[in-house]
Amino acid sequence: MTIEWQTPEPRSGLLGLADRFIGPGATPAELWVQSVAPVAAAVAAPLYGLAIAPSWGVAQAVLAAVFALDLAGGVLTNATSAAKRWYHRPGQGFGAHLGFVLLHLVHLGVVAGVYLAGDIWWVALTGGYLVSAAVLILGVPQYLQRPVAYGTYAGAILLSLYAAATPAGLEWFLPVFYLKLLVSHLPKEEPYRPE
Repeated sequence: MTIEWQTPEPRSGLLGLADRFIGPGATPAELWVQSVAPVAAAVAAPLYGLAIAPSWGVAQAVLAAVFALDLAGGVLTNATSAAKRWYHRPGQGFGAHLGFVLLHLVHLGVVAGVYLAGDIWWVALTGGYLVSAAVLILGVPQYLQRPVAYGTYAGAILLSLYAAATPAGLEWFLPVFYLKLLVSHLPKEEPYRPE
């Protein structure tokens, strides 16, 4: 096992778009890991939601599938060595990482709008925590990023259990949302490669 920071150039065409999303040079095993579980999650999430909240309509079920695919895929993809090399390459600093996190505030707005009757305070609470935790993780020296990420994630679990309303059928949303962003994406970690 070696640590390889050198990022291969993205391929051209559609494969290049995939490379820019998951990181160029992903191994077949990395591709497998980041593909199977998200598809399973996209099938399971709406089925679970409809069982827990039978009043869900088509929009709630479809959105649950989309969120499950994105979040489960994001947790696994952002943790791969290919993604670590790509998203932490030179030029991808504080602003790029914070921008990635801020883009995900849309998720919170959609959840509030579709499942929580437009609860803006829920968005402020969950989004405020996300941005504060991200700034903290990005602001500490690299050797502290991993423990700070785990600490802020523990706080996110407590927030989702005790402070933030939980939409019926989406109890998994906030824990997986925060796992993707705070633990999988933000810390700069060693990109291991098989020999």
